[in-house]
Amino acid sequence: MFKNTYEPPKVWTWDKDNGGEWAKTNRPVSGATHQQELPRGTHPLQLYSLGTPNGQKVTIMLEELLAAGVTGAEYDAWLIDIGKGDQFGSDFVSINPNSKIPALLDCSGEKPMRVFESGSILFHLAEKFGMFLPTTQPGRAECMSWLMWQMGTAPMIGGGFGHFYAYAPEKFEYPINRYAMETKRILDVADKRLAQTRYLAGDEYTIADIAAYGWFGGFLRGDAYGDAATFLDVPSYANLVRWGEELAARKGVQRGRIVNRNGDGFVRERHSAADIDAVLAG
Repeated sequence: MFKNTYEPPKVWTWDKDNGGEWAKTNRPVSGATHQQELPRGTHPLQLYSLGTPNGQKVTIMLEELLAAGVTGAEYDAWLIDIGKGDQFGSDFVSINPNSKIPALLDCSGEKPMRVFESGSILFHLAEKFGMFLPTTQPGRAECMSWLMWQMGTAPMIGGGFGHFYAYAPEKFEYPINRYAMETKRILDVADKRLAQTRYLAGDEYTIADIAAYGWFGGFLRGDAYGDAATFLDVPSYANLVRWGEELAARKGVQRGRIVNRNGDGFVRERHSAADIDAVLAG
């Protein structure tokens, strides 16, 4: 039996100090907190992001396009430090009113066009360059269904399991068990699907795989939320492991997942292929 240790008030009020590691950046209102001018590079695609699971989706997509010879996918990637509140700067909010990374400014047309939310950016780039998205039915519908599935499951994995398992100021049995159960159910959905097909949408590598790898990749590599891969017994999902190993070997995945991250082996900002080449060369 779980003990009831918290009685919700009739009307919720914001406790600014409650929230653990992210208490200083989480807030119940939207909009900019400060004036900010974002940098602009020389390429048509300007990405403002961070190498979180959602951020990796877009840099993997861009690097996959470049690996396929799509020169129009050249991009500048600028790091948005969400720990410092960069996502609440005026210029960033003008691109994404939801103050979440990643955010893309496509300057290839007459006027710059904003695209926000990771799934929307993947769809935009796939349509723009005619790659990684089936053009005929039912393949297109299958791809979009798995893309939307990933978008819907990410909050359960990240804001749910990841938060309560790794970031919450205190560990409580109920939320960890609740979200661990749901995360394992999500892993099982993917594993059973991948027992039937090579990739999530079928025999073709698509934006659905790119989106899913952004989140599943960390668990499969063992670098998501500390020892979470062991806790969730991720290696037991054999079909998911097979899929993950295949994606991990792709040049675009290897290059894209290290962009907009701090530390050795990562690329804080990317403005040309040479930036990534230098890191991969050691």
